[in-house]
Amino acid sequence: MKGIRNAVLIAVVFFVGSFFIFTLTHATLIALVAFLVTLWTNEALPLGVVSMLPILLFPSFGILEVDAVTSNYSKSIIFLFIGGFMLAIAIEKTNLHKYFSAKLLSFFPKTATGIIYALAVTSALLSSVLSNTTITLMLMPIALFLSENKKLKVRFLLATAYGASIGGILTPIGTPPNLILMGFLEDHNIPALAFGEWMFMMLPLVTLMLLVMPWLLSRAVKDECVEDVKQSIPLLDIEQKKLYGIVVVLAVLLLLNTFLKQLFGFSLNEKLLLLSFGLLMFVPKIGFLNWEDTKKMPYEIIFLFGAGFSIATAFSSTGLALDIASKLSFIANLPLFWMFVVVALFVTFSTEVTSNTALTSIAIPIFYEFSKNMPLAEGTMLLMVATVAASYAFMLPIATPPNAIVMSSRIITIKEMASIGLKLNFIGVIVLTFVAYALWGWIL
Repeated sequence: MKGIRNAVLIAVVFFVGSFFIFTLTHATLIALVAFLVTLWTNEALPLGVVSMLPILLFPSFGILEVDAVTSNYSKSIIFLFIGGFMLAIAIEKTNLHKYFSAKLLSFFPKTATGIIYALAVTSALLSSVLSNTTITLMLMPIALFLSENKKLKVRFLLATAYGASIGGILTPIGTPPNLILMGFLEDHNIPALAFGEWMFMMLPLVTLMLLVMPWLLSRAVKDECVEDVKQSIPLLDIEQKKLYGIVVVLAVLLLLNTFLKQLFGFSLNEKLLLLSFGLLMFVPKIGFLNWEDTKKMPYEIIFLFGAGFSIATAFSSTGLALDIASKLSFIANLPLFWMFVVVALFVTFSTEVTSNTALTSIAIPIFYEFSKNMPLAEGTMLLMVATVAASYAFMLPIATPPNAIVMSSRIITIKEMASIGLKLNFIGVIVLTFVAYALWGWIL
């Protein structure tokens, strides 16, 4: 109950503070969001329960009608995630992810620096298609037992957590903020990126971060001794080979779909494509799942998407996003490069103390008001900068699930994470800004 009382108290403080600046409706909405964010952060209630509270709170306080809230919990973009997660469950059930992990780790030398790079790249690539929480949990035992050296363990664990956060931005389904943006673009009739287009735009950013982040972590441990590490690559059985083939076919279709959109202006519906392959996992003699396996589906994350979409809708429909944007109007007068810098800094450091999903839901409607007066491509880039920056939370354990998971090992101190994470935050902002400004415009 203490956590709930704290959430109520924080909501009251935000309401009183906001009432002197905003209208009654806007102050109420700010207080409700503060209440939700606090509950997400202190875990006084289960994640799924908190994520359904907007259905109760927004109509009760006159923010949105019930139908306007509940429709956000069944957006078509959510089924893209559901299809992808059905595939992810099949990959975990068949242990195909262990093959991918061992294969990726085998490409790197068994030195301190080599293992840091191996863990970071493996975590990033797997997190682009699987839950970053799952991947961090899967790789943490490996990171913990590769060495008895505490300094190395800290670096190995951070490489795993940071790699998961970095890799999540590679695909539209890699992390919740990406889907929040895709849903927002769809709602406002802004052309959404195809799966391959998104990956093409994010690949330079992910690549640069995966070069810099492990280098930063390895600077203090280059001369540390690493015990002999043997990571054998398991042989694929028939079931694994079959699933491997299905994943390859899906990857080829997504790639072809991108070319169709670029060359001919039409494409397949990727939500239906991913959902189809997800449902294929239940077909006898072809798939690998039964309905009992859906118990592993992270329904709380699906509700979290709905809450995120609801917050974004509330900020837009009540005019709060426009009101906040007017108070931040100086940003609109900045050159595009410096606009990216300010937005990336604001979102990166704000997401350290709150849910990146909630922050994305708040930030996107606000920055969308600026994008209305910009060319379509530049406006879309601005929203993408805000979205990606929400995944760049490297300082505190409450910022992202991967950070919290490795902190639970009790090997890392908050001081160590904050010290390294602060440097990485600034590096992330710099890399994101330069990639967005120099490269994304060519693609959009």
